[in-house]
Amino acid sequence: MSLFPPASCPRIVVKIGSALLVDPDGGVRRAWLEGIATDIAARAGAGQQVAVVSSGAIALGARRLKLARGGRASLEDAQAAAATGQIELSRVWADVLAVNGLVAAQMLVTLGDLEDRRRYLNAAATLDRLLGLGVVPVLNENDSVATEEIRFGDNDRLAARVAQAAGAGGVVLLSDVDGLYDRNPAL
Repeated sequence: MSLFPPASCPRIVVKIGSALLVDPDGGVRRAWLEGIATDIAARAGAGQQVAVVSSGAIALGARRLKLARGGRASLEDAQAAAATGQIELSRVWADVLAVNGLVAAQMLVTLGDLEDRRRYLNAAATLDRLLGLGVVPVLNENDSVATEEIRFGDNDRLAARVAQAAGAGGVVLLSDVDGLYDRNPAL
């Protein structure tokens, strides 16, 4: 993750997509995640502050609840899967970061949290304080309460908004998408 030297980009947001974090059976790709945690620790050791936007709660919860369609058969299923999976997601992040001497914090946000000025300022202040303390904030959309009309839609968008709130100089999107497309590659 040495994409940004600390001097030119002292604060970054790294977004990790579900397909990278969760295996096809719905379990955590722990060895891969441990490698990412080691990279984050190296960035922290170089003086860079890192916040993580992590997908995966719905996939992890759907597996635990044995829900069809990966927990996305209905809004209610997705919300139940998110509420269940978020605990596992937070636990695994806390564990892999702790092995590297880092402390994790969890922040769940909705689009409304980053659009309402007062709540945006509160989120920005929390991010700033956590990063200043050397903590790695792990953020995700609060899917257990978000509905279609108040959703980010994807964590790429959430990562961009978190970067704004955190005053980050860069965003790294880790995904299973092969690259940057100027049109739908499936067409």
